[in-house]
Amino acid sequence: MSKPIVAVVGRPNVGKSTFFNKVVGRRVAIVEDTPGVTRDRIYAEAEWRGIHFALIDTGGIEPASKDVILSQMREQAEVAMATADVILFMVDGKEGLTASDREVGMMLMRTGKKVILAVNKIDKPKMPDDFYDFYELGLGEPIAISAANMMNLGDLLDLIVENFPRGAGTEEEDEIKIAVIGKPNVGKSSLINELLGENRVIVSPIAGTTRDSIDTPFEKDGEKYLLIDTAGIRRKSKVNEDIERYSVIRAIAAIERCDVCLLMIDAAEGITEQDKKIAGVAHEAGKGIVVVVNKWDLLKKETNTMKHFRQDIQKELNFMSYAPAVFISVLNKQRLPNVLQTAKAVAENRTMRISTGQLNSLITDATMMKQPPSDKGKRLKIYYVSQVGVKPPLFSFKINSRELMHFSYARYLENKIREGFGFEGTSIKFVFREKGEREDG
Repeated sequence: MSKPIVAVVGRPNVGKSTFFNKVVGRRVAIVEDTPGVTRDRIYAEAEWRGIHFALIDTGGIEPASKDVILSQMREQAEVAMATADVILFMVDGKEGLTASDREVGMMLMRTGKKVILAVNKIDKPKMPDDFYDFYELGLGEPIAISAANMMNLGDLLDLIVENFPRGAGTEEEDEIKIAVIGKPNVGKSSLINELLGENRVIVSPIAGTTRDSIDTPFEKDGEKYLLIDTAGIRRKSKVNEDIERYSVIRAIAAIERCDVCLLMIDAAEGITEQDKKIAGVAHEAGKGIVVVVNKWDLLKKETNTMKHFRQDIQKELNFMSYAPAVFISVLNKQRLPNVLQTAKAVAENRTMRISTGQLNSLITDATMMKQPPSDKGKRLKIYYVSQVGVKPPLFSFKINSRELMHFSYARYLENKIREGFGFEGTSIKFVFREKGEREDG
């Protein structure tokens, strides 16, 4: 099911990245005491009291003047308005209320979205005299926190999850949501137009035409689909317009909402570093993935050209070797039916369930073929395996020691499960619990 989205908005250096890392539970964003240091990682899955949600840090501001700061804060606010279920507006309690805070606060107040005002850097129980100035924003009662010291973060997270919209995290189960993702100008909008059979999305040869995610529901062969055309994600060094920078966040939000991502790659360019980054977002989100190699007609063909390109995909995107590849030419309408057929099969694999008996039989055979690792005379024992979730498939292993479950052996078990049951196009997740731990522990 799609998770609620929380966007963190605020001026440079108010502590957004520090908060982001504390909530996610690991050091993800770059944190320095310098404005504008948030760079690549702005999305992660977070959890509080059993409720999972997507957390987006709308940082990445590189201010050159106060006017630029304000204009970029407006962009952040607009992105948050478009994508978030809850907006966390973070301000600096040491610096006090600023004109920029007032301007963005007015914008957020008009959104109709739930806005929570967090006053950061309040490190002492006694509130500074100017704390009460933040009431002027009209966003309700401010909550004082210290992200660095984790003061009141629990209360803030309680407030956030309490304000998720009714029904957030649920979706139509009979509708396959497909997000078309990739760099600008790889043919995403053109592919959608062909799949729909009509020009529903603006197509232009100018990179970056699509600014926002566009949802288009349709039916084919009795199956319901929702196509999500995302803004093209381009390398940071080539982002000249603020609005394109924040289109990355819109694309991330679209990935979070979908079941299957069509990762479009330009055949003539090959697999680039930016392709890897985009693929990584979809992989970490646990989505189904189909690699769609477009503009195949432009590639000079030799013996085994397609085979060699598949090998390149496996090498460059080895962290998601489970993803099938489809080679198409949107311009020449070559192999286009394969795209939807493959996406549908991947969506079905994300919901596939394996019986406990079949699983344990396969794992028993796997451990006999390759003995589990040991350390200082103690060997890993796997007592029991069961599938406890779908979208993506989640498997729970009851073992004697989590420390003995080496990454390489977990990968071996994953490969054996894939050999036995398929799961093409979807990541599969493992959770390891030691004897005596509860299933929800």
